[in-house]
Amino acid sequence: MGEVVKRAFKYRFYPSSEQAEQLNRTFGCVRLVYNRALEARTRAWAVDRQRTSYAQTSTWLTEWKRTEELGFLNEVSSVPLQQTLRHLQAGFAAFWDKRCGYPRFKSKRRSRASAEYTRSAFRWRDGQLTLAKMDAPLDIVWSRPLPEGAQPSTVTVSRDAAGRWFVSLLVEDSTVMPLPPVDAAVGVDVGITSLVTLSTGEKVTNPQHERVDQRKLARAQRDLSRKEKGSRNRAKARVRVARIHARIADRRRDYLHKLSTRLVRENQAVVIEDLSVRTMVRNHSLARAISDAAWSELRSMLEYKAAWYGRTVVAVDRWYPSSKTCSACGLLHPAMPLSVRSWTCLGCGAGHDRDVNAARNILASGLAER
Repeated sequence: MGEVVKRAFKYRFYPSSEQAEQLNRTFGCVRLVYNRALEARTRAWAVDRQRTSYAQTSTWLTEWKRTEELGFLNEVSSVPLQQTLRHLQAGFAAFWDKRCGYPRFKSKRRSRASAEYTRSAFRWRDGQLTLAKMDAPLDIVWSRPLPEGAQPSTVTVSRDAAGRWFVSLLVEDSTVMPLPPVDAAVGVDVGITSLVTLSTGEKVTNPQHERVDQRKLARAQRDLSRKEKGSRNRAKARVRVARIHARIADRRRDYLHKLSTRLVRENQAVVIEDLSVRTMVRNHSLARAISDAAWSELRSMLEYKAAWYGRTVVAVDRWYPSSKTCSACGLLHPAMPLSVRSWTCLGCGAGHDRDVNAARNILASGLAER
């Protein structure tokens, strides 16, 4: 039997006014400590060519707390402040390994408001969660049960732009086990009209969640643009826009979860294209539709669920000409514009639906690479 899977369970909760004030103060302190440490690390490299460690930033945090200017950092739990320094260290490690860009400063308006608590900073007793510096447990809506006997190792509290509060509990889930092997594999070609086309010939409709609420969103954004900057009415209008965005994101995520779970359960191997979505969204005529389709999020879900359930996800080279190659005889055809949705092979005469043919070629290429 393999290792027990660690899984995060996310729930809505409704803080009291005192809890909300304490958490908002914590979010602000977390952001400040992260930005100060990033600035200090950047300066240390620019001036002395000195690479700073997490231990050094932790020492700086202790010194900052002793100053009159930053003494208020002592009013919140120290654990989220230490955790944000660890996150910064992880960001630098990824940058040094050339896995991502240089860490960026956190913005009050654009960055996610969150704080991470480890076991020393919360109490879990009889299904109730109490955070450090708080007297009462959080009022959590248990929309689904935790695994039996689960003990959270990490708790992350967050507030989204729509003003909703969430708590995420990281626990060991012994119920997640490899599924029985199946003799099936599927190729997946992503698109816009159809979210995905499978090598079986099935086309999964793209719900286009953003387009459904496009008029409502545009009206709310126009209303926001008319409000005076810094006014209370502008803050209210911003929340209305954020709520529409949150509704769109929630429905999209739910749809992708159901689709990815189905593909992983039904197939031993799922073959996809290694697309560079960041490059593709530079096409301004398609950027909005590509972002709404959320191909990267779908791939991420497929990969971690495959790891949970003993399945395999294979990514074929993005330059592989899946649309122009005949899946029946293998003949490579000349350039084929996107407007061509069906075509006939010049070699064997087979008729092809563009997307189904691409999915079949993706499957064949992926299985050959395994």
